[in-house]
Amino acid sequence: MSELPAQRDRATSAPDSATALLCPDPGFAAIEVSGDDAAAFLQGQLSSDVRALAPGEAQYSSYNSAKGRVLANLVAARLPADAPATRYALVLARELARPIRERLAKYVLRAKVELADRSADWPLFGLAGGGAAAALASAGLAPSPLAIAHRDRAFALGLADARALVFGAAAAVAPLRTALQSSAQLIDRAAWLRADIDAGIAWVVPATSELFVAQMLNWDVVGGISFSKGCYPGQEIVARMHYLGRLKERLLAFETDADDVAPGATLRSASFGEQACGTVAVAAPDPAGGMRLLAVAQLAAAAAGDLALAAHPNARLVARPLPYTVPPAGATVPRS
Repeated sequence: MSELPAQRDRATSAPDSATALLCPDPGFAAIEVSGDDAAAFLQGQLSSDVRALAPGEAQYSSYNSAKGRVLANLVAARLPADAPATRYALVLARELARPIRERLAKYVLRAKVELADRSADWPLFGLAGGGAAAALASAGLAPSPLAIAHRDRAFALGLADARALVFGAAAAVAPLRTALQSSAQLIDRAAWLRADIDAGIAWVVPATSELFVAQMLNWDVVGGISFSKGCYPGQEIVARMHYLGRLKERLLAFETDADDVAPGATLRSASFGEQACGTVAVAAPDPAGGMRLLAVAQLAAAAAGDLALAAHPNARLVARPLPYTVPPAGATVPRS
């Protein structure tokens, strides 16, 4: 993996640190989960400790298959205490909201739980940039990272990297977006994806659903997995990876000269022969040319320095830093 031109390094979508950037469509939707048994139900379905959430708190989480593969990763947020019943919002890739709601519904049985896909009736937009917090505060919404603020049926979900997703009833969210965009710079979904990539967060989409175990997406590193809670789908596989040190693939960041990379694209390495040794999880155009991407790759191949895109073997693929430390291959964690 060779060097790219210096001017491409750290290209950014923000014109200055004080600007609020508004993304009308960051590609997310919410599933609302409510009812007396909502906490117990989600505790038995998601990888995070939902019972630990106080009203207004949020956490990264995942919904896995029985084989431990991530069907969708998400932010699970407990909505504020003044709601008429216990309510949660599961914020995930919009294309997955309907199939995930339908799959979850199969396991409700006699539990007092209601599931609602809010893709159509809860508009959602994103705020980023150094001015995002001030813009939200001026609107009466000031969420902390991984927390929910609300005002007049509008919710602001703070992400771990100081961005925020705003969603809720259209009558509350639409005028709020109009007011905020009057002083913010509009950005497109590609700019939002670049921020995800810089944050080291890869959201599962239909092309990557059921491809990865949660740790391959570094979901353990960002706090999306509890290893002390009870059972949930795929828990045995996730725990085995954690305690026995069998994980050899991790989410890594790259940039490339290629300009048409998409989620699901494969990586190859001479050290692995004809065997694929990685899969692109998210990619976005770089303003300086080429693309930035996150890919789940064999750590041995990454260490060999010869990873390449299978569809673009002659394109340069250069490692970029992540904002957190990735554990080495085979790392084990002692049981407590």
